[in-house]
Amino acid sequence: MRSRARAVLAAACSIHFVHDGFSDILYVLLPIWASEFRLTFAQVGVIRTAYSGGMAAFQIPAGLLAERWGERRLLAAGTAVTAGGFIVAGLAGGFLSLLLVLLIAGLGSGVQHPLSSSLVSKAYETGPRRAALGTYNFSGDLGKVAVPAAVAFAALLVGWRAASAAYGVIGLVAAAAILGILARLAPELPAPAADDRAQATFGARSGWGIRNLRGFQSLTAIGMIDNATRTGFLTFLPFALIAKGSSVAGVGTALALLFAGGAVGKFACGLVAERLGVIRTVVLTEAATALGILVLIPAPLPAALAILPLMGVALNGTSSVLYGTVADLVSADRRSRAYGLYYTLTIMSSALAPSFYGLIGDVAGVSTTLVGVSALVLTTIPLCLVLRASVAEPVRA
Repeated sequence: MRSRARAVLAAACSIHFVHDGFSDILYVLLPIWASEFRLTFAQVGVIRTAYSGGMAAFQIPAGLLAERWGERRLLAAGTAVTAGGFIVAGLAGGFLSLLLVLLIAGLGSGVQHPLSSSLVSKAYETGPRRAALGTYNFSGDLGKVAVPAAVAFAALLVGWRAASAAYGVIGLVAAAAILGILARLAPELPAPAADDRAQATFGARSGWGIRNLRGFQSLTAIGMIDNATRTGFLTFLPFALIAKGSSVAGVGTALALLFAGGAVGKFACGLVAERLGVIRTVVLTEAATALGILVLIPAPLPAALAILPLMGVALNGTSSVLYGTVADLVSADRRSRAYGLYYTLTIMSSALAPSFYGLIGDVAGVSTTLVGVSALVLTTIPLCLVLRASVAEPVRA
């Protein structure tokens, strides 16, 4: 069973890599689309919102459908839809067609987070679940590091349309592969333990499986703000770098540096949380994120590139701590739908953020927008005090 659990984790990590690649090549493509189709910052934000909004809208339906049809079929189907969307995006002729295609692609990508998280949680029901979820979360950042940089360079060589379609084909191959792999592994996962079935009684009554409502609410609020900060910052970072003199390929490299730091952060912050506790770790990473944004705004391009890997540690590290805590607050039998609820709310926040910040950007400029992003992330610190009562912190000798 241990080897099967590791194989499920590897499959979930692979699909996370692919989907985060789809999500984050948008940050490379947005400045290209803005130039080619003469988009305003508000339109840029709406395009990003369409993808994230579609992804958020299908989180809960995916969790509910998985309870009847199983995670693997939905994962494969959703991945195929997302991949097809990016292939069709290569044929787009303007703002409205991009908006529609990315909305559909986002709906397909809505299956990935709740179903993969549920699969990994089931596979490690009696093992190191938080570490496994941290590894799963880390794999997504590997996709964020590799794919945007690769697509940015490919766009220079063959154009953005061909580069987008090529990665879409890779996604179709991944969808077929994941269906075959999980078909052999997922049915053989262990059932929830007896104590988990007992704890699930409240979940059956509550509908969502939430065992600690106040803790889940505060955790979700922190996740919403964290996601809104990350998406708002990443949407306008390419424009800030181009204003400093960066090329499109340079933006791809900058994002790779940021996400490389983020990958380290997701792995390292999980370890730090085991030592310092969830609350201290979240406060540390969110404060560092706010400071990093403020330092980056006036920095020249070479200094900004040097800052980005360090900033990525804090910017992306928080989410790894939060994802692992969700499973502690919900019952095992309703985990798919509880993860679906959590991801719906947090991703919807990230979906709305670019449109909101886009309006600010059109009125006040990119620098002022990023200052607003920095201010928002600090509001997570008071929420951590509410979460403290619901989270067991490590006892230090």
